[in-house]
Amino acid sequence: MRPIGTVLVDESHRQAWTTRPELAAVMNPVNPADASYAQARAELERAGFTVRVHTEGPLDAGALGGVDALVLPHAADDAWEHTTGSGSPRLTADELAAVEAFVRAGGGLVVLGETEQAKYGNSAAELAARFGVVIDNATVQDPAHAFTDVPTWVLADLVHGTRHDLTAEVDAACFYRAGTLHPSDTADAAAVETVARTYPTADPAGAALVLAADLPRGRVVVTADSDLFGDDSIDDLDHRALWRNVVTWAAAATANARGQGAAEPTWATTDDAWARLADAVEGLRPLQAKDGSIDLTVHDRVAVDALVDQMCVAIVDLTPRFTHQREHLEATVADLRAWSAGGYAVPDFVTSLALFRPDQRREHGVEHLVVFPMYTQNGNPNRNLEAVITRTFWPDWLAEQERTYDNAAFVPIEFVAFTSGYDTHSAVLFPETVATSTTIDFHWGGIFCDREAARFRVVARAAADALRLPLPPEVDLLLADQLLAQETFVLWDLIHDRTHSRGDLPFDPFMIKQRMPYWTYALEELRCDLATYRETLTLDANEVHLGRYIRYAIVLDRLFRFPVTGSRVRNYDGLAGQLLFAWLHRAEVVRWTDNTLSVDWARLPEAVVALADEVEALYHDGIDRSRVSQWLAAHAFVASYVEPHPASVWARGADALPLTGEPREMVDAVMPDEFPLSVFYDALSRRLAPTIESTAGISA
Repeated sequence: MRPIGTVLVDESHRQAWTTRPELAAVMNPVNPADASYAQARAELERAGFTVRVHTEGPLDAGALGGVDALVLPHAADDAWEHTTGSGSPRLTADELAAVEAFVRAGGGLVVLGETEQAKYGNSAAELAARFGVVIDNATVQDPAHAFTDVPTWVLADLVHGTRHDLTAEVDAACFYRAGTLHPSDTADAAAVETVARTYPTADPAGAALVLAADLPRGRVVVTADSDLFGDDSIDDLDHRALWRNVVTWAAAATANARGQGAAEPTWATTDDAWARLADAVEGLRPLQAKDGSIDLTVHDRVAVDALVDQMCVAIVDLTPRFTHQREHLEATVADLRAWSAGGYAVPDFVTSLALFRPDQRREHGVEHLVVFPMYTQNGNPNRNLEAVITRTFWPDWLAEQERTYDNAAFVPIEFVAFTSGYDTHSAVLFPETVATSTTIDFHWGGIFCDREAARFRVVARAAADALRLPLPPEVDLLLADQLLAQETFVLWDLIHDRTHSRGDLPFDPFMIKQRMPYWTYALEELRCDLATYRETLTLDANEVHLGRYIRYAIVLDRLFRFPVTGSRVRNYDGLAGQLLFAWLHRAEVVRWTDNTLSVDWARLPEAVVALADEVEALYHDGIDRSRVSQWLAAHAFVASYVEPHPASVWARGADALPLTGEPREMVDAVMPDEFPLSVFYDALSRRLAPTIESTAGISA
């Protein structure tokens, strides 16, 4: 699986720590764990990083090439510590300049300081000072907040940041014979925030133990102790989580420095045949009725024929780029000619649709040309001709995961080019949306993972800013890195999609076409997401680092984007998000206080899994209920967390409903917005509306 970044650990300047167990055994034969960062390295590798070790040569631009974060462990003269024995504990002037340039260009830096810093003869204090952080020559004591009753093993007062939360999932941390830190009076100091500090009972009181500098194009974290991440201490308290947070946050600087940017131009932007095809499609669009037909009593036949001819010629001209599709594209031209011969009645593309099988070529980078009369879900509701060029996203690691989460119909795709029906919020290409005279077997479903990822990054960031929600470092990285977000959504989609046909009361693939109360669709979508969330814990156990990112994506997309996107008429995706928020708010895992949203990230997984249990129990019990009784039970379940509309007939109970009539009469009694937005979401909707609208047509 692709690494999420590269971390370089310097061991060329007489470090007192090494990531190499064999060297740790030489440095400290009696207690190698007291010289080893092997576990810290392994933790980063489990988190998805590639870890490189710099053992010789200057720490220059060449050594720092391709690096996202540089870690400088505590170094010392041999008089004070057992060391790696390589180089000088001091960085040269050129090395200091190279490291500073690396950070200023958007790199991440982690400096691990120590108690009585001045005696070690290293460059840690000089380097930290370049970024607004002073390492004090001190040793903290705090008998009132001491780990295992050792006064110099001080428990930290952890600080949740205003924008970034480096202490997410960290409830306690100990600093062993730590020094202290403070911001300098330089310009960079304004960017420095306290991550951990001593308690008021300590000497010195309220002094920083970890400082983080969020610079315009780089990030620096400085700690006043290095022992807490060593092999003999990393499993104490929540040190692993703190270590992962610190390095991930620093490493995310490179992705943030790149910015979200615009999608790279594709070959289609300069291709004449594609331009002619797209122009003809757009020319036909205003002539088509809602069902895709063209009224020749209103529109000129000659002009219509010319546009269709232009489409057919362009498709033929594009075919050499899509030789694997030759039969399908020939059928597309034949369907267009048949539509013309039939006087442009309701189009029937059943022949070309049956021959379009992207599921049979799930190969990374394979492109497909699609021309169908169709509506685009969450986009154009009418059946218009659309042209789109897709690129399959199928890296080797995804193919490997699909062997476990088997789903032969799942086709993740990216946009290469598209007509205006996709210049919308639509992120899917489904065969059931294509105009055909008969229903055929559906073998595939396409999901534009690049659009899913891009709009998530934009909306989640805007929501966090609006709600003043500090983000864990992994979320910060997820929102900064388009490819990481895309990989996250693809694996989420794969597991979610297969869940529709698994479990108690499995989802009927055509459920959406049935007349049922829309909250049943909401519960089904939520069930599949919650099952995916639970499955990510298995991914964690198998050291698939995307599991953590999927959990964040599910929660943030469901909470922030879905409830405030689209019409409120039977918005089942929105209702699923409303229910998730209400459940978490009731459990006080999320809190809205002082116009600020907070999330208890440590308790979040337990709470989400508990909701999954409740929904699965509802499904299981529904096996023994009638259809109508299950609808009632489902309404009661949702209504216990999300307030129904005051005028709701369903909220009054079974006695108010036409139970003796046809089920459709009960469905007709459902209000268009049966579960309105809460005051929280009503306010959020107004704040995010411009941002959400800005994501229409986004692809990267």
